[in-house]
Amino acid sequence: MPGTPPASPPATAQARTVPAAPATGSAPAKPRSAVVFGVIALVLIGLNLRAGITGASALLHDLQAVLGYGALVASIIPSIPTLCFALAGAATSWLTGKLGVEKAILLSLALLAGGLMLRGIPATGMLVAGSVVGMSGLAICNVAMPSFIREHFASRTSLMTAVYTVTMTTGGTLTSVAVVPLAHALGSPSAAVGAVGIAAVAAFVGFLPVALHAHRSTVRTTAGHVSPWPLLRTRKGQLLTAIFTLQALLAYAVLSWFPYMLTTMGLSASDSGLMFGLMQLVSVPAGMVLIAIGARPRMLRPAFYLASIIMAAGIAALLSLPVALAAVPAVLIGFGLGIFPLVMVMISRSGTSTAETTALSTLAQSSGYLLATAGPFGMGLLHSATGGWSLPLVLLLVLALAQIVVSHLITGPAMSRNAEGK
Repeated sequence: MPGTPPASPPATAQARTVPAAPATGSAPAKPRSAVVFGVIALVLIGLNLRAGITGASALLHDLQAVLGYGALVASIIPSIPTLCFALAGAATSWLTGKLGVEKAILLSLALLAGGLMLRGIPATGMLVAGSVVGMSGLAICNVAMPSFIREHFASRTSLMTAVYTVTMTTGGTLTSVAVVPLAHALGSPSAAVGAVGIAAVAAFVGFLPVALHAHRSTVRTTAGHVSPWPLLRTRKGQLLTAIFTLQALLAYAVLSWFPYMLTTMGLSASDSGLMFGLMQLVSVPAGMVLIAIGARPRMLRPAFYLASIIMAAGIAALLSLPVALAAVPAVLIGFGLGIFPLVMVMISRSGTSTAETTALSTLAQSSGYLLATAGPFGMGLLHSATGGWSLPLVLLLVLALAQIVVSHLITGPAMSRNAEGK
């Protein structure tokens, strides 16, 4: 693998001296109840990791109308998730080194629940502050989860990554469909986005047994630390960061603006929410299908091709078709969003140890989300400047085509060997 050896020795050295013991000693002794609680916690966490984003996205138009903020704030709010993912996510490798993966995730869930519920206060400042706190917690959890899966489900990485990403998409889909009727029932869009935090509280409670079991373990307290930033000089680090950046930029640009876009094109808010839900609903089986394809020998590259090409087709359809046919781009883009599980599987398996996996996840997600912030923020500004969606969508189409190229590079023999072999 060109460029990889310079960063691999230190990670490998730490893998031999520190993580080796948990891999061989603690796993067999892990109680069955700990495994069961781990799966339950994985599902509960997954259900929350898009709900906080899609819940606000589906109500952006109503929130702006009720709270009265201007175009600048309207562009900033959808950009908060990716910006927090970059900044808070960058600290995750250090945080997990200090606290351990499980305690870092527990802290992240507390921040997520508190931030989402804070958004329920009907004020622009509370919406912004709650989004920052909640998305910071979400960022830490996002980065730490590949390491959690590697550490707790080492022999079933693909399966548990699929469960995690499918429940993530399911939670986002259910929230996007239900949040508009919930806002009408409560008489307040702020109350509806705040209510999403209740599910995050459930995830915090569900993860407590896992964190308590880890706290009683004496092995994980010696977990090592690998700095993520030197890995950016390796081909592995560069390609993982590139593919994560492109899929995140496309995903969050669409997730942030899709329902608002359809509303401004002439659909009702409820119909836009349904199309938004359809898009995410399609991404659930899409992710499963793509992982199933990618798990076959020499089929990882076709799986990446399929997701990337269909994403480009969906953006082209959104750009060219009338809004009455919004279901077409919703289905195509939804399938394209299924690339996320493939990327997460590659991250989970790219490290030689839990510490290096955390470092690669930190690098790819923090750098990727920082660059991906340009997606939702740029979409909002360009729409405000041009009064339409043509230019923003053309730029997204260019990026979707670039993702096809990076998909080819990242699925070369050296990079994809581990992803197909486990």
